[in-house]
Amino acid sequence: MSQPTRRTSEFLDSLTADLHAIREVVNQRFRPLTDDQLNRGPGPGKWSVGQCLEHLNIVGGLYLPTISRKIKAAQQRGSTPAETVVHGYIGKKMTDAMRVPASEKPMKTPQQYAPSGMRLPRTVLEVFGRQVDELLSLIEQTRTVNANTIRIPNPIIPLLLPRLTDALELLVEHMKRHIGQAERVLDTRQLTGE
Repeated sequence: MSQPTRRTSEFLDSLTADLHAIREVVNQRFRPLTDDQLNRGPGPGKWSVGQCLEHLNIVGGLYLPTISRKIKAAQQRGSTPAETVVHGYIGKKMTDAMRVPASEKPMKTPQQYAPSGMRLPRTVLEVFGRQVDELLSLIEQTRTVNANTIRIPNPIIPLLLPRLTDALELLVEHMKRHIGQAERVLDTRQLTGE
């Protein structure tokens, strides 16, 4: 079955809107937390809000510099934007898997991408905020190149080279998944009266 054609500008606008919604959740729900609230998980082996953000920071730290380099190289080559978005088979499968709620299909995080500790400083919020800003900037830069032709190495399986369109969408869906996880941590604690 073929995928519906989507204009590149609409696709990038959608990712931008998702990132603004993520920023709003972080500012409204996570920034007011005390250090203890930021670091308290819902139970043994379950991530705290801070650990969810730390995981996103680790993944962003791997993807964002590569995406930036690839976009700059495409700009230097004189790449021009494509009218419509093209998704690759593997990239689409990875993104679709990320959209499945964690309650239905939990994913195991490779150890090297897991949060580094149980007691994280508040700077985890600042780093995440800067990464959201950087990703927003990269999406704007993507509007100037053909994102369908740029390949981004996957940090977990370097032989996978999804298109920039897929990498951007995967990053945003990954953020949405873990921001939702962090919100559930807060909601669970509120239900139990913590």
